Order: sequence, then C-alpha cells, then structure tokens
Amino acid sequence: MSPAAGLDHADEPAVLDVDLLRFERGDRAARAAVVDGVRRSLATGFVTTSHDLPSALLDEAYGLLEQFFQLPQERKQACVAPGACGQTGYTGHLVETAAGAALADWKEMLNWAEPLPAGHPLRRRFPVLYPEQLLPEAAVPGITAVLTAFHRAIADLQRRFLRVIAVGLGVHDTLFDAMVEEAPTLTRAVHYPPIHEAPAEGHVWAAAHADINLITALPRATAPGLEVRVGERWVKACPPDGHVILNTGLMLERLSNGLIPSGWHRVKAEPGSRGGRLSVVQFCHPRPSTVLQPFPSCCGAAHPQRFGAELAADALEAVLHRINLTGSAC
Repeated sequence: MSPAAGLDHADEPAVLDVDLLRFERGDRAARAAVVDGVRRSLATGFVTTSHDLPSALLDEAYGLLEQFFQLPQERKQACVAPGACGQTGYTGHLVETAAGAALADWKEMLNWAEPLPAGHPLRRRFPVLYPEQLLPEAAVPGITAVLTAFHRAIADLQRRFLRVIAVGLGVHDTLFDAMVEEAPTLTRAVHYPPIHEAPAEGHVWAAAHADINLITALPRATAPGLEVRVGERWVKACPPDGHVILNTGLMLERLSNGLIPSGWHRVKAEPGSRGGRLSVVQFCHPRPSTVLQPFPSCCGAAHPQRFGAELAADALEAVLHRINLTGSAC
C-alpha cells in the first residue's frame, strides 16, 4: 500500500491507495493485505483505489452534464422536482448549507437515483427518499440512459468495496450486499461556478462537512478543490488518474462503533482561481428500514458500545432538514 498523492504526512495516519481488483482476484495473502490497507486508511475516513469503471462512460457522462449546467437558468429550473428534497432533479445555487455553516454553498446540483416501480413498498413507506426521478432528457437528449448506466456502475463499485470493509470489521463479506439493495443511493453532479461570481464574500464551494451515508465515491473532478481533514490538517485530495477516492459517512461510523470515523471534507477554490469545477459523487445508502446499531464484532471491553439504535430513514431525513433540503428547498 502507498500513500495517495497529496495525502500523506509522516506524523499522521495516512490516506492510502489500495487495489480493489487485487482483493477480488488475488490469493488469501493479497486479500488480507488490501483489507489491512483499507482498515488503516479509513482511520482517516478516506481511501483511494484503482477501479475498472469504463473511461468512455465517465467521459460521456461528464460531457452531457457540462451541457446541462451550461443551459440558461430558466431551462435548468424546469428540472426542479417539487417535494423531492434534493433526491432528484435540479437544485439551484445557494440552497444546500452545510450543517453549522453561516452561508450556503456556492454550487448547483443535478441529482438522480435508481428508480423503483411506482407500487414498490419502499416507495409507499418512504416517499421522500424515493421520489419520481426527473432528469433533463428534453434539454439534453440521451442524458437519462447515460446517467442511469453511470449510477449503476458506481453503485456496483461501492457495493464491491463494502465487502473489503466488511471483512475488516469482522463480519461476513456480503453483509452489506442486502443492506444496499434497492437503497436510496444517490448520485449527484455538482457544478461549482467561479468563486468570484458568488453574491457575497465568505461563500465557499462546499463548507466542511461529513456525509450521512455509508460511503461516498468521487470518481473524477474537472479542477482541484477537494480538501480532506487528516488529523488536524486540511490537505488537498489528488488521487492518481484511474483511481477513485472514497470517504466514510456517519452511518458507517455508527455501525462500526466509531472504529471507522466519518471523513470530513470541504471544497474550496484555489486562490486566484477564475474557473469553475464539475464533480460527480455518489452517496451509498442502506435501505431506509435498516437499523443502525453497532456490529457486535466492533464492540468489546476495549471498545464499549458508543451508539444506540437508529433507523436509517430517520438519520437521513434529519440531515436533509439540517442542510436545508427540506421545507422551502423542496
């Protein structure tokens, strides 16, 4: 295992670069080495890994998303999904606000997920988390099929990576498979306009925060800006080409009894930057009926149970409220 580019420091836990494919295709020793590297790296809340995502799919998805965000504002606004709380469709500038931040983030977003049939029991029970999907097909022909394929590819990568994490936590390697099946996993394209165009001083692209979900994948960005907190420092996250950076969320912190902390991160424009930034992230969620309670393998005399039980739906909806994606933002 090697420190990921730009993320190592001799006196602190390191963000490591691991090889998911080696875990899947290697012998027992190779698998154990990957698990150990992931375990050590996730002490920071972050890890990078090589992947087998088709580069042509990434190129096509990012190209179509660039077309969407270049549309006039009134055409983007036509893709707002009332009542969706940021779970599908377009979310405009200065809406999402990091919990505890004084100013809204200077960004706009397009959100989508895997649709479930209209009569599915999860949609009936958790309508906020499973809205009717809305993508700008009329404005950008072909975008729906490409973004759906993109979502499925990233979701599969995250499901596979959770198997490495499961082994490291001492549970069966497929434990997370059922947990994330038909879950409200969300893919979000985030366009950060040039920071000098923000309406007031003090706005940043995305203020410091931790994600609520299990893990988050960030396969590509068109410009620098992502910073992760390692120890007491903020460091630039610059994974090698052909690699994806993953960070852990509050739900995994709870399930692991704090052995895997949430990865705190932010997005800030480079000093003097005049350009924008486009990135796509995917938030891997458990099914909303999942009871988030520490795994027994993560509790013991050295690690007494820190968290009680909480329903995943309750945890997610509480965060949507705190970051201003409910109420008027819907």
